Amino acid sequence: MSTSTPPRHTGGAHLADLAGQVWNAVADGDEYTATDLVLCALDDDVAPESVLLDVIAAVQGKVGEEWAANRLTVAQEHAATSINERAVVALALHPAARTAPSRGRITVACVDGEWHALPARLVAEVLKLRGWQVDYLGAQVPAPHLIAHLHTTQADAVALSSSIATRLPTAHAAITACQAVGVPVLVGGAAFGPDGQYAKLLGAQAWAPDARAAADRLAEGPLPRPQVDHQQMDDLPHLADQEYTMVARNSATLVRSVFAALEDAFPAMRAYDDMQRERTAEDLAHIVGFLATSLYLDDESLFTWFITWTAQILEARGVPARSLPPALNLFARELRDFPRAVSILQRGVDALTHDRSTANGTSA
Repeated sequence: MSTSTPPRHTGGAHLADLAGQVWNAVADGDEYTATDLVLCALDDDVAPESVLLDVIAAVQGKVGEEWAANRLTVAQEHAATSINERAVVALALHPAARTAPSRGRITVACVDGEWHALPARLVAEVLKLRGWQVDYLGAQVPAPHLIAHLHTTQADAVALSSSIATRLPTAHAAITACQAVGVPVLVGGAAFGPDGQYAKLLGAQAWAPDARAAADRLAEGPLPRPQVDHQQMDDLPHLADQEYTMVARNSATLVRSVFAALEDAFPAMRAYDDMQRERTAEDLAHIVGFLATSLYLDDESLFTWFITWTAQILEARGVPARSLPPALNLFARELRDFPRAVSILQRGVDALTHDRSTANGTSA
């Protein structure tokens, strides 16, 4: 540290108030005020880690909540995230956040296809504050590039981040590739489930729910060394039925077929304008993506969570969620020769029917 005394940890009420002020600035698109609030807190000896996690991360969480409730547009969500990212950069350059490396070396990266980089960036900055030498590779890192980097740096571990569950097959490949060169993997992010159940399923050495927990786990001692001859099929023997492969490979064809048939199954779609039809096609693609991932993991609950969440998002935007069961039934018709896929889709229909019946005060 550049100061002679360590930053003080401040009370939760003060941090919550600071987070509220930063949120107001972010919501107004006021980058300068948001950054000034962060830097002033550091000048006042608030611990940089607290500012990162109890202020900036908390504000980013609210950004997601406001988008889900349709109180922020996608463009506003992107703008708010960009301001938070710049606040992290400003914090990292402040003298109070400069910590000389005193531990080992960690590579922090997002899995290929994962554009939500802020959670990984928070992990990287917290690890640097804790004394680690950190190579932060950012968003969407293809596994071959990640492995090439590990060969040149001799990292002690990889911290791999993913926010969207549909990236889990790619994450699994990256985990296995890292382990094949002898580097253990700690994973985190919403994609791995609220209790990290998919981290264990995919063979990661460790999981952490947030940046603070990740740093604490790495401080406990070295992660277990991986088995270098470990294969992806060792974790998921059910993939031998090829259902995941066939659904993933034919996703575009499935979307086109269901989209073409949906007007008859859901007549209200005939009145959709071009934008609504485009959004419908995007929703169908997301359904196939989560169906494929559920097949990959052999976990029906992931799909039911996704489809009920999608219903809530649609309703918040004034789009009737009753369009979803007909779409799922059409997918089941297209995939009638795939029993696991049909079962997952039926569970989705059941979940939607139950939710609507409960909301209406009737039995499912």
